[in-house]
Amino acid sequence: MKNIIKISLMSVCIGLGVSSCQSDLTSLNDDPKHPAILPSENLLATALYQSSYYIDNPSVNFNNYRFFTQQMSETQYPDETQYNLVTRTQPRNHFNRMYVYSLNNIKQAKDNLKHEVETDDVRTNKLATLEIEEIFIWENLVDTFGDIPYSESFKSDEALTPKYDDAKVIYLDLIKRIDAVTATIKPSASGYNDLVYAGNMTKWKKFANSIKLRLGMNLADTDPALSKTTVESAIADGVISSDDEAYKFNYDGNTFSSPVFDNLVASGRNDFLPSELTVTTMSTLSDPRMDVWFTKVGGVYKGGVFGEINDPYTNYSQLSSYFRSATKASNLLSYAEVAFLKAEAAARGYVAGGTAATLYIMAVTESMRENGVSTANTTTYLSLNPYNAANWKQSIGVQAWIAMFNKGFASWNFTRRLDYPILVNPPKSNLSSVPYRMPYSDQEYVLNGANVKAAGDKIGGDKATTKLFWDKN
Repeated sequence: MKNIIKISLMSVCIGLGVSSCQSDLTSLNDDPKHPAILPSENLLATALYQSSYYIDNPSVNFNNYRFFTQQMSETQYPDETQYNLVTRTQPRNHFNRMYVYSLNNIKQAKDNLKHEVETDDVRTNKLATLEIEEIFIWENLVDTFGDIPYSESFKSDEALTPKYDDAKVIYLDLIKRIDAVTATIKPSASGYNDLVYAGNMTKWKKFANSIKLRLGMNLADTDPALSKTTVESAIADGVISSDDEAYKFNYDGNTFSSPVFDNLVASGRNDFLPSELTVTTMSTLSDPRMDVWFTKVGGVYKGGVFGEINDPYTNYSQLSSYFRSATKASNLLSYAEVAFLKAEAAARGYVAGGTAATLYIMAVTESMRENGVSTANTTTYLSLNPYNAANWKQSIGVQAWIAMFNKGFASWNFTRRLDYPILVNPPKSNLSSVPYRMPYSDQEYVLNGANVKAAGDKIGGDKATTKLFWDKN
C-alpha cells in the first residue's frame, strides 16, 4: 500500500513541481505507530523481559534448571526429570530466547541509542545499562552451554557462521567489560526508566559487580589466583547488599505475568511438585521455610520421587500460594545469593568483608527474611545448623541450594561448583550422570555445523554430562 501511495503521489508531484511535494511525500511514508527505528528503551524492556522470563521459566520446554538441581519433580510426564533434552528441544529454545530475543535486542538498542538526543551523562548511563544487561545474558549462556558463539556473533556482514569462543576466554572478556563499564557510570545522572532498577545507576553498578563476583567464584577451582583477585575487587567496589538492590524483574500480572504463575496456574496443569530430595533435606534440618513454600498431605510434607511418575498430584505436597502469584518477581541475582558467594569466598581464604561463619549466618538470615520466616525461627534454625568449617563445601553448598529454591540457574552454579547436595542420577535417566551443561541447539548443526561440531569436539563431546571448564571436582 505504501508503494502504491508513493507512486500516485509521485505522478501528482511531477505536474505541480517536485520541490513543493518532497517533504509531504516523505512524511506520508512514515508510519507513526510502527516507527522505522524503535527507541532503545523499548528494546531494553523487551530484552529484560525475555531474558528474565526465560531464565526463570519452569516450563519443560525451556531451560530445565530446576530439574538439573533436582529441586522439583514431575507428576504424569517424567521425561524431563529423566533428563530427556531431545524431544522438546530445550537447548534450541533456550539458545534462541537468549540470542534472538534478548541479546539481539540489546545490540539493536546500542545502535539506536546513538541516534537519540540525550545529555552526555545520561547517554553514558544508558549505554552502561545496556552493556551490563548484555553481560548478564552472556554469563547465563556461557555457564549453560560452555563454549559459545561470542566474538563473531551479530556480525552477519563478517561471519554468517560465527565461531565458538573458548569459555574461559569469554569469562576473561566479561570481567574486563565489567571493569570498563562500571568505571563509566555517572551515579548522579539518570539512565533508562528501566523495568528492574528504574534508572538507579548505583544499583546497576552493584549488579554488575555481583555478576563479576559470580564469575570470580566459578573460577575458584580452575584459576584460584584470578578467582581471588576478581572476587575481592568486585566486593571492594560494591556488590548487592540488600534485597532492595537485588536484580528482580517485577511482573504486573497483566502485561507481564510470572513464568511460575503461567506454568502452575494459568496453564491449568498440575505438572510440578517439590522433590523428595528437597522435602527430605529440609525436614531433616527442621527448615521453617517449608511452611511458607509447600502444602501438607495428611499433616506431613511429601515430595515427589525424582525421575518417576508421581500421580495423582493430590497425594503429594505442592508449591504454596507463595509462588503462585501472577506478580511474583523473578529474583535472578538475590542478596542471599551474594551473601552465600561471599561466605564461600571467605571459606576459600579471600577477603570478603567478614568471616565465613558470619557471612554464612548473614546469608541464611537473608534467605529466611526474604521468605517471611520470623527472627525467632531463624535463630532456632541457625542454632540447629551452624556453619561447619571442617566441611564448608557441604555446609555452604546445602544451605545455598535450599536458599536458591525456585532460582534454578543460581542453584545450578552452586551445585556444580561445590558438589552439594550430592545429586544422584535417577534410575531411568537418559544420561550417564546428572547434567553439567546443556547440549548445543540442534539448529546449530544445520545452520553452523562445522563450528558447532568443532566446539563439541574441543570440550570433550557435546553432551549434557561434559563438565564446564571451571567445574573441576
